[in-house]
Amino acid sequence: MAKRTAVIDLGSNSMRMAIFERTSRYAFYILGEFKMKVRLGESAYENGGAISEKSMQKAYEAFCEFKSIAKAYKCNKIFCMGTSALRDAPNSNELISLIRRNLGLNLKVVKGIDEASLGGIAALNLLEPMSEFITIDIGGGSTELAMIKDAKIVDAVSLDVGTVRLKELFFDKKNLKGLNDFMKEILKDLPKNFKSKNIVTIGGSLRAISSAIMQAQNYPLRSVHNFSYKFESQKEFIQNLTKASVLDLDKFYIKKDRFDTIREGAYIFLSVVNSLKCEHVYTSGVGFREGVYLSDILRPSKKFPPNFNTSVRSLQDRFLLNNNKMVVKYAKDAFVTLKPLHGIDDKFIYELETAARLHNLGQCLGFYGEHINSANFVINALNYGFSHRQKALIATIIGLNGKKTLGEFEKFRDLLPEEDIVKWLSFILNFAKILDINCTHKKLKFELKSQMLEISGAKEQFMTKENIKKIAKPATFAISFVS
Repeated sequence: MAKRTAVIDLGSNSMRMAIFERTSRYAFYILGEFKMKVRLGESAYENGGAISEKSMQKAYEAFCEFKSIAKAYKCNKIFCMGTSALRDAPNSNELISLIRRNLGLNLKVVKGIDEASLGGIAALNLLEPMSEFITIDIGGGSTELAMIKDAKIVDAVSLDVGTVRLKELFFDKKNLKGLNDFMKEILKDLPKNFKSKNIVTIGGSLRAISSAIMQAQNYPLRSVHNFSYKFESQKEFIQNLTKASVLDLDKFYIKKDRFDTIREGAYIFLSVVNSLKCEHVYTSGVGFREGVYLSDILRPSKKFPPNFNTSVRSLQDRFLLNNNKMVVKYAKDAFVTLKPLHGIDDKFIYELETAARLHNLGQCLGFYGEHINSANFVINALNYGFSHRQKALIATIIGLNGKKTLGEFEKFRDLLPEEDIVKWLSFILNFAKILDINCTHKKLKFELKSQMLEISGAKEQFMTKENIKKIAKPATFAISFVS
């Protein structure tokens, strides 16, 4: 299998490339992302879908640059995929032949239903687990939806409506009457079984809307992947966005490079979501390109093995010298033994175990500030398979380092459980770290007798005793070593 893979996505508006690096069999991370506006669909929707000579030249030049970048990154494999504008164009073979002949790249035209399924594969594997949801990916020329139930894609559909298509046919002409009639016809192609309380948004327009909502809320995390909100609470904001003038878009926290098509994207989103009866919106920072990559490395199942998280494993592969196996064991055993004192729900064991696995990521930068650096690694690089609440909690468990107050992690308070829960989990992690360092990976046993935690399997050491004393206990109890 290739160590580095580039996936190029030629859309109606932009061409993007993501470079993926594998760190082990199923673990990977994104090494680089690149974007060029080639506007392949520009003027095409009024001319039978044909790609103009100008747009074809832009696309060719972009492929030249992207191939050069992929070569500089030493990519062993390059996937080139074309979506809506390419599959609609009667002259698409001209561009495909040009790219193959001059650059040696195989540009593949992706069917709409396959594009929808690939977005579904990315969301299914890389978002926080959900029993059922529908993905919506709004592009320049089309909108793809995939329905997922019980960890399987059960249906997919592609609608001939996209931001560039609406811009050229209706918004630029201020033809709102024609726009509404056009959208009603499009929605007739949406299967009646496409209904879900949960919708996962994919694509640049929808990420831009989520990013705007985050900025308006002064949200404590910057990562848009896995950001969620209740649709009704933001419906008015999105409606106002569709009606805003270009000059007012910056008031909605929209970046300038999105001004040209963001209103069209918001309009499509509102129209489709109202038909889906959606209640909760989950933002995906991954989509078509990740789906293409995952389809390659996860063949034939297109799913990660059970209980495997690619971000956790990738961080371990890159930055840890060992797997912290005993820290995880001590933390879990201590949690279970001390439950009569803390009373915390067992669902938090997963976050505690993850924190135990990754607690010393920052060690690769040096000893000083290790726990803070480790917490920052979690916030910025634990990207896949975790909700924002989980990321904030894992980072805080690590970064708190047994202290009495939340300190700099106070900014995550709205995302965290009760403060006592956080303090207990941080205490248990630090307790497990001390035992791992000072008890040389012995098989320790824990037993709670009244207000006394007895540890058997290792003799008490002076350093162990002193280090345990430094940790702020969330409750009054004693700790002793017994033979």
